[in-house]
Amino acid sequence: MKRKLIAAIGVAGMMVGIAACGSDSEKPGDKAGGDVKEITVWLTVDAQNNWPDLVKAADDAVVKKHPGLKIKHEYYGWPDKNAKLDAVLATDKAPDVVEMGNTEMLGYTVKGAFAEIDPSKFDQSDAWLDGLKESVTYDGKTYGVPYYAGGRVGNWRKDVAAEAGVKAPPKTYAELTAALDRIQKKKGAKFSAWYQPSPDWYAAMSFVYDAGGAIATKDGGQWKASLSSPESLKGLNEYKKILDSYMKADKTKDESDRYIVYGQGNAGMIFGAAWEGATAEDPKNDKTGKLKGNLENFVMPGPSGKNMPVFLGGSDLAVPVKSRAQDVAAEWINAFTGAQGQKGLLAKGNLPNNKTDLATLKNDPKTVVPATAAESSWFVPMAPGWGQVEKAQTLKTMLQEIGTGKKSVEDAAKAADAAIDKVINTK
Repeated sequence: MKRKLIAAIGVAGMMVGIAACGSDSEKPGDKAGGDVKEITVWLTVDAQNNWPDLVKAADDAVVKKHPGLKIKHEYYGWPDKNAKLDAVLATDKAPDVVEMGNTEMLGYTVKGAFAEIDPSKFDQSDAWLDGLKESVTYDGKTYGVPYYAGGRVGNWRKDVAAEAGVKAPPKTYAELTAALDRIQKKKGAKFSAWYQPSPDWYAAMSFVYDAGGAIATKDGGQWKASLSSPESLKGLNEYKKILDSYMKADKTKDESDRYIVYGQGNAGMIFGAAWEGATAEDPKNDKTGKLKGNLENFVMPGPSGKNMPVFLGGSDLAVPVKSRAQDVAAEWINAFTGAQGQKGLLAKGNLPNNKTDLATLKNDPKTVVPATAAESSWFVPMAPGWGQVEKAQTLKTMLQEIGTGKKSVEDAAKAADAAIDKVINTK
């Protein structure tokens, strides 16, 4: 699906009084919603435009159990959703279910915006994809339910590879770099065999986690930055090697327009969201006229010998702590994201929220690559101050310094660790 997940976690002007759950006039059972007459469900326009039938099926299942229940839906675009959510959570008119990008969850969870849920009450919760499960987990408790996923893959031009004598996508990291070496030599110094924007921390951290490193680790209840650990440095040095060897374009640019640059014809490969290749070959972006049907996705091999762990984007569903119908809201979420709901989402071309359904996609040539890539994933530290780290663009700064040679890998990593440690444990 061709849309980018909102990555910003910072919650500007977070609502006041979230922890004060409701009013003094609440009756016992109000939270559970035993006698609830209506629930309000907030989803993004993706559901409204692409699978309204699945929304209706969830509604029908819950109403069958609760005759007379009214289910109200409101749909929002990603850019304006959180501003509206912040405003309404400051009142007593909170929705009962809200869709969140998985990287948005943490900022709200830390502030106490969402109710704790019991994962055992949700279908296939024991098989939730790792990257999505992490996004709904904080301090060992669960505050949301994974909805669906989107992963990252390698994508290259078959014609450029063939021109350099490479006939098949790489299965190992050695095969990948050998192919890129041949492509780089064939195409010359102004061509990027691998167009990899330096500040793209989603890609860079895949190298870090593949090497056994991490952005930060938790010890004794406190988070500690670990980008300068031996393992993390190994990953960052390999990322630096990729940039030096194959990235011949502006190393200060971020990845936001990568698919546009790819479509301009001066790159042989990218590593990004699964939709980026298809978007690059769209006639309005393909300036070469050669990309349609000539791009190929593949599972990124890692230097470790395993598949590269990828950042797993996606959506979650949460129940605001101020909801007075939390039990019924949870029932709706399970009807929508449970076993039947996942079948419907798969049919619409999404990656599922669990490993069991994901395995079935590996039997289809059209979905085997993103499904296989999503099996190995990583996620951001679920630390109270992570939003401040991301807002300060600490990782982007470090990676740009590494990519441009402004600082050594070691010095840039140490500086990033120092900056992260100042805020990562602060709510």
